[in-house]
Amino acid sequence: MSKVIIIDDEPFILMMIEDKLKRAGLEVISLRESRSAIDVIRKEKPNLIILDWMMPEVSGIEICKAIKSDPDLASIPIFMLTAKGQEDDEKLGIKCGVERYITKPFSPRILMETVLEQLGIKQN
Repeated sequence: MSKVIIIDDEPFILMMIEDKLKRAGLEVISLRESRSAIDVIRKEKPNLIILDWMMPEVSGIEICKAIKSDPDLASIPIFMLTAKGQEDDEKLGIKCGVERYITKPFSPRILMETVLEQLGIKQN
């Protein structure tokens, strides 16, 4: 079973994505705070991370840089899900190693299709 970690401080977004991923048969770990994210990622070794940029403690970009600089974690794909929609923001996200840059508001259906595609899971 594929495992996804979602890191977002907005409870509604976290619950909505978690619900959709679980319905698709994925194991989901949700984090509302980013301080312990790297420790959880190291422990859980997810197949995918969905990460908000603007977090209160540690920004998503800082988390992304830490993941991509760690040889044990660098291969984990990261989707940045953020309200930062400027072209320069997206360029910075891609430069940091983000596989997909998705701006809020977003389509939950398209997010699910993209997640399943990334994980190599055929859709019904």
